[in-house]
Amino acid sequence: MKKWTLLIVAILSEVTATLALKAAVETPAWLALSLVGYVVAFYCLGIVLKHGLSIGVAYGIWAAAGVSLTAILATLIYSEPLTLQIAIGIAVIIAGVLFVEMGSGHSPKKETK
Repeated sequence: MKKWTLLIVAILSEVTATLALKAAVETPAWLALSLVGYVVAFYCLGIVLKHGLSIGVAYGIWAAAGVSLTAILATLIYSEPLTLQIAIGIAVIIAGVLFVEMGSGHSPKKETK
């Protein structure tokens, strides 16, 4: 459970950092939030990997959720377009992550020393 909570924190931190980066174009002070957000995101992602979630699954979920949330929130916050083509792209990304997730359960486990 802890690894999933940390993965959610990593995703939300990365999305916050990316949205702050967009705000920093007009107001450079937002760069501080962007920097903190990325540091927290990568730190939490590292802990998630340490707790045993495979890198393909963890990074896939992190990236797909990040892209999806950033696109949706950028529409709400910055009035950026969310076209049908973008929505289909988000759906394809999510489908790809689901395939990676399903496939990872069938791979042989490696022993670690």
